Amino acid sequence: MVKRTKIIVPAGFFGIVLGLTGLAGGWRLAAKIWNITPSIGEAVSLLAAVIWLLLMLLYVAKWIWLRAEALAEFHHPILCCFVGVIPLTTALVGWVIRPYLYGLALALATVGVVGQLIFGIYRTGALWKGGRDHTTTTPILYLPTVAGSFVSAIVLSAFGHTAWAVPFFGAGLLSWLAIESVLLHRLYVVSELPPPLRPTLGIQLAPSAVGCAAYFSITAGPPDLFAQSLIGYALFQALVLIRLLPWIARQPFTASYWAFSFGVSALGLDTLRCVERGDTGPLAVAAPYVFGIANVIIGGLAVGTVLQMLRGKLLPPPLVVASTP
Repeated sequence: MVKRTKIIVPAGFFGIVLGLTGLAGGWRLAAKIWNITPSIGEAVSLLAAVIWLLLMLLYVAKWIWLRAEALAEFHHPILCCFVGVIPLTTALVGWVIRPYLYGLALALATVGVVGQLIFGIYRTGALWKGGRDHTTTTPILYLPTVAGSFVSAIVLSAFGHTAWAVPFFGAGLLSWLAIESVLLHRLYVVSELPPPLRPTLGIQLAPSAVGCAAYFSITAGPPDLFAQSLIGYALFQALVLIRLLPWIARQPFTASYWAFSFGVSALGLDTLRCVERGDTGPLAVAAPYVFGIANVIIGGLAVGTVLQMLRGKLLPPPLVVASTP
């Protein structure tokens, strides 16, 4: 029996960790190129790791004591893809704690990379079987294969395995192009997204921004044409999302708005990477502004989340309806 009094943490809450780890990477790089205090980046890294650990404990508890709820989420046509964020964030936590606990960081990175690959293969195989309702196609589809592959490339490169990172980058890049064509067809010709799903459009910013971060991780030297093109496409996506904000905001604030955080933080990191690599063009000039906006957006998401938690409105209703004896 599932009771509403239980704390049921959906897999989508791990999106909070995505945004925070991306922001932590940005602050670490900002400390390096602008000679500012590194304590901010380290504090955000610690916060991301602590939240990941708390969410992981609650998520494991859900599989133990609320197995029906966990299975309902795993087999849900939309929410199932959020499960792929769990190994993805595991790898990213390994990335951010690497300077402090290398052995543990390597273990988490390994488990995360292998886990996301297994889940990505599983979900892709299920999609290839067909029979999917077009209305269940949302940007969440990017998470298992595109985001997972790009993050794996970033993490593997950080641990010195660039040769392994390159194939993951290729898998993420080509998966992105394939899925985006399907997703845009759905957005163009099928009924509009219902309000609860509209915040997931924030994920649309992530493939180009995170993909650029992954590309930087496997290359050296000044940002080339391809890197700058990826950032340009990410900026275009950001402007489209700004244009759609009044429409998206018809959905009151929920944790689903963290869907914006990964792409936003990655875009800030990308422009900082341009500065680090000696670029002096428009992207380098825009870097402090893009990074500042990323901080404002993620800070706003954090404040909204805390307020919702204090009001007791953060957790969504369970997927499995409680039964009475």
